[in-house]
Amino acid sequence: MGQTTAEFEQYAENVKKVKTRPTDQELLDLYGLYKQAIVGDINTDKPGITDLKGKAKWESSLFSPTGMSNDDAMNAYISLAKEAIEKYGM
Repeated sequence: MGQTTAEFEQYAENVKKVKTRPTDQELLDLYGLYKQAIVGDINTDKPGITDLKGKAKWESSLFSPTGMSNDDAMNAYISLAKEAIEKYGM
C-alpha cells in the first residue's frame, strides 16, 4: 500500500469526525471523488426516482471527473477532505 493510499484512507476516516456536518454539496463532492478513487468511472444503473439520496450520490459520481486516475482522485479527495477538516474542525 502506497503513501497516497494510506493518507487517503486516513482522511476518509478523519473527515467523518468533523464537528460540524459539511454542506450537502461538499459531501457529494467528497463522495464523488471517493468513488472515483475506489471504483473508477461510474459503473452502476441510476437509482429509482424514490431513492433521492442514492440518486444524488449516483449523480455526484457521474459528474465527478470521469477518466481521472485513482491516484489523481485520491489526491483531489485528500485536498478536499483537508479543507473540510480545517473548516469544520475535528
